[in-house]
Amino acid sequence: MIIKEKVSQAKELLKEFNIDCWITFVRESQINGDPILPFLTDADLTWHSAFIFSKDGKTCAIVGRYDEANTKDLGVYDKVIGFVKGAKEEIQNYIKELNPEQIAINYSVGSEICDGLTYGMYLTLYDYLKEIGFENRLISAEKIISALRQRKSQTEINYMQTAINHTLEIFEAVAGYIKPGMKEKEVAAFMKAEVENRKLGFAWEEKVCPAVFSGPDTAAAHYAPSERLIEKGHILNMDFGVKYNGYCSDLQRTFYILKDGEIEAPQDVMIGFNTIVKSVEDAKQAIKPGRFGHEIDKVARDVIVNNGYEEFPHGLGHQVGMYSHDGTALLGPAWEKYAEKPFQPLEEGMVFTIEPRLEVKGKGIATIEEMIVITKEGAEWLSKPQKEIILIRE
Repeated sequence: MIIKEKVSQAKELLKEFNIDCWITFVRESQINGDPILPFLTDADLTWHSAFIFSKDGKTCAIVGRYDEANTKDLGVYDKVIGFVKGAKEEIQNYIKELNPEQIAINYSVGSEICDGLTYGMYLTLYDYLKEIGFENRLISAEKIISALRQRKSQTEINYMQTAINHTLEIFEAVAGYIKPGMKEKEVAAFMKAEVENRKLGFAWEEKVCPAVFSGPDTAAAHYAPSERLIEKGHILNMDFGVKYNGYCSDLQRTFYILKDGEIEAPQDVMIGFNTIVKSVEDAKQAIKPGRFGHEIDKVARDVIVNNGYEEFPHGLGHQVGMYSHDGTALLGPAWEKYAEKPFQPLEEGMVFTIEPRLEVKGKGIATIEEMIVITKEGAEWLSKPQKEIILIRE
């Protein structure tokens, strides 16, 4: 289903961007798989293989003989050519027949999701094309790949919605399990068991999914649950996502561990938490197709800073899809590490997280991560947003 949708979408994108030809060129894809490959085939490829799209809507797959039958079974390529000794001659003949003015290939300086062509494979393809006088026609396929990943189909959104629903249910279940004195690892083990029972995958490396952080002075992100005990009077936050039918969720929730005699979180915790809620909501309201990611990031960042907190040391939100971090456009500041990502226009169909954070001194990190989809008019929640801090009692 997804491959048929995406191959059809790719054909239209070449027309939209007026690009004559697009080649995805891979080998031993189990080791060096291009990030775009799951949109083009459902199996690993062994020998040098090329998936070639042209602006007139033609599609061709040139693959090793043992990959030929599976590629034909996909039913999405007009021509499937199997080879035994090598792919060069078949690729050269097909490209000469097309005679494209531009040949888009999968490299990018600023977007890792569009940078799937290894340098060795680039040199190989360059030599193929140089032999037939086409080597000066190469351009980046970033526009095609970005749009193909970012403009989600309803099927893709439905898969992510299911993943989100499972994630929220597991958060709800673990809220009834957590007790003061437990280890972070114990909480994570409970959630991992839920993932396995539901026959889901993890949205990122299982070692750090979920990430569980209790109290102040933690690693704060991208770190495995530890032996640290969950203590009364501390904030607990978790970063967690699952994978359903190949598509991810990515959410964070904030909890407070009540002290003896407390019936609600203290004022400093609530001020911090409510600042996060406002930051998320204001950012969501600011999202519109055509705006830029750095503009949305500034809306949320200003809420945090204007309330007396240090700005968060990362972008406000990333796209989600087959990976928990997916797509080129980013809701982020104009920092070196983000290159041109914050300056990409937002488009209908993009799915983003919104995830500001702040520190409550002596208590821990308050953070919420929600997921939205951009619509014609603005943005809609995919996750049910956390509006109240989750209280954990003895």
